[in-house]
Amino acid sequence: MSARTSAAAYDHLWMHFTRMGDYADTPVPVIVRGEGAYIHDDRGRRYIDGLSGLFVVNAGHGRRELAETAARQAAELAYFPVWGYAHPRAVELAERLAHLAPGDLDKVFFTTGGGEAVETAWKLAKQYHRLTGNPGKYKVVSRAVAYHGTPHGALSITGLPELKAPFEPLVPGAFRVPNTNIYRAPVHGDDPEAFGRWAADRIEEQILFEGPDTVAAVFLEPVQNAGGCFPPPPGYFARVREICDRHGVLLVSDEVICAFGRLGTTFGCERYGYVPDMITCAKGMTSGYSPIGACIVSDRVAEPFHRGGEAFLHGYTFGGHPVSAAVALANLDLLDREGLNQRVRDHEADFHATLDRLRDLPIVGDVRGSGYFHGIELVKDKATKETFTPEETERVLYGFLSRELFANGLYCRADDRGDPVIQLAPPLIAGQRLFDEIEAILRDVLTRAWAKL
Repeated sequence: MSARTSAAAYDHLWMHFTRMGDYADTPVPVIVRGEGAYIHDDRGRRYIDGLSGLFVVNAGHGRRELAETAARQAAELAYFPVWGYAHPRAVELAERLAHLAPGDLDKVFFTTGGGEAVETAWKLAKQYHRLTGNPGKYKVVSRAVAYHGTPHGALSITGLPELKAPFEPLVPGAFRVPNTNIYRAPVHGDDPEAFGRWAADRIEEQILFEGPDTVAAVFLEPVQNAGGCFPPPPGYFARVREICDRHGVLLVSDEVICAFGRLGTTFGCERYGYVPDMITCAKGMTSGYSPIGACIVSDRVAEPFHRGGEAFLHGYTFGGHPVSAAVALANLDLLDREGLNQRVRDHEADFHATLDRLRDLPIVGDVRGSGYFHGIELVKDKATKETFTPEETERVLYGFLSRELFANGLYCRADDRGDPVIQLAPPLIAGQRLFDEIEAILRDVLTRAWAKL
């Protein structure tokens, strides 16, 4: 069964973001079961799920109550659209999210995933400005190296040129500013507050350069994913909020990863004390037990769409799916009942300190992150912060590290979107024992990787 499934995967399953040629002579890994913070393959091997699937399985694997909720809902009402109609679970979930979101973010537009939520936010920002007498405001600002999804609009907002190149030309009007990686700060690297103000001011500089009457929105993650978990410097988001308000630009908090406990709060913007105009979210809303996403919108932005005959001409067949909405409600109940947000806040310092022990290795340049969302940046020279050459990235990061970490029992992400990093985002149920297991595997494999540079 194992060999046949792996062969069929290569022959018929087009895996996402995958070099399919890598599996021409190598079996495709087949994961068959999850339990807590671990996953199991079809050969009976167990691995630490160091990435919560894909920053998704916040409550951990094997939660029978979530599976049973899905079955009950499917038996009652398996599907109905929210195109001019409502069903109880979509209404209940929208109300729940509105109460959880900060400020006046009271309107919820459902999607089936995070990229669709980002796509929704950009289209909504454009139409909002048209309805409020500013039809020229269509451009967006986002950060270098940031990932915001794969639909054409979301991909345009993404700040990774190599990811966009095969699909250009994309949607016009998306512009980039520096990110908040203080480890590689071009200025103020020894002063986080000054660096935060400098980075925020680059957003205003871009708005002014393009013309405030042309810029619709700024898209920012609370903690930037791509590049290896960049937390915001002190004062950064307060300054960004001021800039957006001054120029009539909407602030979109892209929380597809950062929401639902990943940073120890329901929404990442709470963690950093700002209220955006929209929140995009997905992944952890159901802990991956059923697909769903959402764009949560402020009353101010929603108001023009509730006048007379106006409509937001946008939607998805499976947005607000009854089964997914029911699972999301049960998952939010579970997160509350087990206090998983508080658990992350209680243990994030231990997680960081455990990973920080790896700084004694010559290959580890930086350890950074927030909550249960951390990155380890790899270097050739700690003193100069010299990074890998393209050949070394290919040979060491992809040719050795990715496979060797998995072979030694740790599923995580070795990535070079930006500089070489290892990303870790375990389920929120993780504690010190799992942290120590992760550190031990990383220490062994990184030590051997250094010998290959």
